[in-house]
Amino acid sequence: MLTGGLLNHWENIPFILVVLLIAFACHEFAHAYAADKFGDPTPRSMGRVTLNPMVHLDLFGTILILLVGFGWAKPVLVNPNYFKKPRLMGIVVSVVGPLANLILAFIGVMLFFGFGALGLYDGLPAWGADAISVFYQALIHFNLLLFLFNLLPLPPLDGYRILNYFLPMRARLALQGVEQWFIFIFMILVFFPVLNNNTLGRVFSLIDPIWDGMASFARTVYGL
Repeated sequence: MLTGGLLNHWENIPFILVVLLIAFACHEFAHAYAADKFGDPTPRSMGRVTLNPMVHLDLFGTILILLVGFGWAKPVLVNPNYFKKPRLMGIVVSVVGPLANLILAFIGVMLFFGFGALGLYDGLPAWGADAISVFYQALIHFNLLLFLFNLLPLPPLDGYRILNYFLPMRARLALQGVEQWFIFIFMILVFFPVLNNNTLGRVFSLIDPIWDGMASFARTVYGL
């Protein structure tokens, strides 16, 4: 039900930009807040323990999501040496970012169906109902997209950081030595889907079943 067709209509861009500000800010704040609570002063010293989206935006990552459908914010720098349990706490800090996007998508689904169940669309002009619908669809779609994208095991994404915590030290050091080459793998995934058998497309196809599951739950809750 959810598609990237939102980007095909320029009138949707304001809604998408607002959604991206919310999604990026919550994602990076989740990383910064968790690291701060676990004893790492780095995010707070850099002013990242905040929901102010302007602190977290990466210009190129934001432009890219408008051009090709996905992108990223400015990564939060974390020093796991401050953690009492570096591996466990490092995994938690890495996971909470994508998890924040998943939670935002779930909230969007509940509000999307809640508006209908409570009759809040009734009496609204057609353009008003359409605007609310587009906003919630964008909120759900792009947060699910960011949730899945950030779990890819490529640097500097969260999936790569999570993978690193599960690898033995020798493997981690070996990967660090070739990290600079991962950018080429990333570019192939993004710009040459034919060469990589549309790997990103397969990953992002998971958006629809996640949406279907959330929508089914919302319908049950509201008795629709």
